[in-house]
Amino acid sequence: MQYWPSTPQIHHMIREFIIRILLSPLTLLYGMAITCRNLLYKYQILRPVRFDIPIISIGNLSIGGTGKSPHIEYLVNWLKDYLPVAILSRGYKRESTGFQIGQHTPSVKAIGDEPFQFLMKFPEIPVAVAEQRETGIPLLLKSFPGVKLILLDDAFQHLSVKPYINILLTSYELPFTRDYLLPSGRLREWRSSYRRADIIIVTKCPPDMVEQEGIKLKKELRLLPHQSLFFTEYTYNRPYFIFDRSIQFPWRPEFFGLLVSGIANTEYLQTYLRKQINFLQLFSFADHHWYSNYDLGQIKRQYDQLPGPNKIILTTEKDATRLALHRDYILENKLPIFVLPVEVSFLWNEENQFKDILAQKLLEFKS
Repeated sequence: MQYWPSTPQIHHMIREFIIRILLSPLTLLYGMAITCRNLLYKYQILRPVRFDIPIISIGNLSIGGTGKSPHIEYLVNWLKDYLPVAILSRGYKRESTGFQIGQHTPSVKAIGDEPFQFLMKFPEIPVAVAEQRETGIPLLLKSFPGVKLILLDDAFQHLSVKPYINILLTSYELPFTRDYLLPSGRLREWRSSYRRADIIIVTKCPPDMVEQEGIKLKKELRLLPHQSLFFTEYTYNRPYFIFDRSIQFPWRPEFFGLLVSGIANTEYLQTYLRKQINFLQLFSFADHHWYSNYDLGQIKRQYDQLPGPNKIILTTEKDATRLALHRDYILENKLPIFVLPVEVSFLWNEENQFKDILAQKLLEFKS
């Protein structure tokens, strides 16, 4: 049976097409600027900095929502047992500037929500932020001379540093091959920039995704000979109370939930939660949103309006770092905010293959 889009879907597609046409002049100007910058590096008018230790960049082509943080945490969990590893991020929307070391300024406002999340999970791992990675890396190595491997968070577009391994993430829901350049779409660069990647990971895949679909996506992505492709999904663990990990929420289908989220994309998370509880209402904010006292009041109002006694507030680990700044309000109003921890899992038992490829490249590194 052939599928035909519904009338609302057709209207939505027409509206998107018109908007894309209207934005095309701006897209062209942005694309020209990106092309000029990339050509400056391609022809070595601008030269990237290389370092004497392996640098692994984890990034994407889109403006967010591909799951960089869980994948960085996966890499740290695996690599820290073999090499002294550190994380360097830009620290998006932090209130400080310049180079900052998380261990020296353990504040979410000083280093940003994602680096602070890394710091809380891996207090023994150096976590630093810097707008300019090429200057941040030497300062990080000066502060922690024993570090032998650096993970660069969200640095696929940061061409001033030449990473030893470039990992590109793209979401299953909207791979870069089906997206468009800003502002018409969500891509920071032309699709062809994927060629810089050594490893491409399709993230947030459905748990029941079959290998045949992976084969189709591989053809669509048009991998180059030097590139490897993997597919990952999210595994959510039991939610814990925002100020006490020992207090966990056992999933109960009769519960009504309010999902408070300031992340780029919640579709995957919503799909999971709707299978766990009776009802889910989304209260969304902009990505990396700094919650205000007014926001907390609105969250309480939305929570109070949920029907029945069995209700809960759910949020992401990244949001929890910002919500926790309002500890007094949350405790005084007895808001049951529970955090959803997430882990990355590889599909089709390909985790060992991924590790083997990365391990082999690290063994081959020559300073």
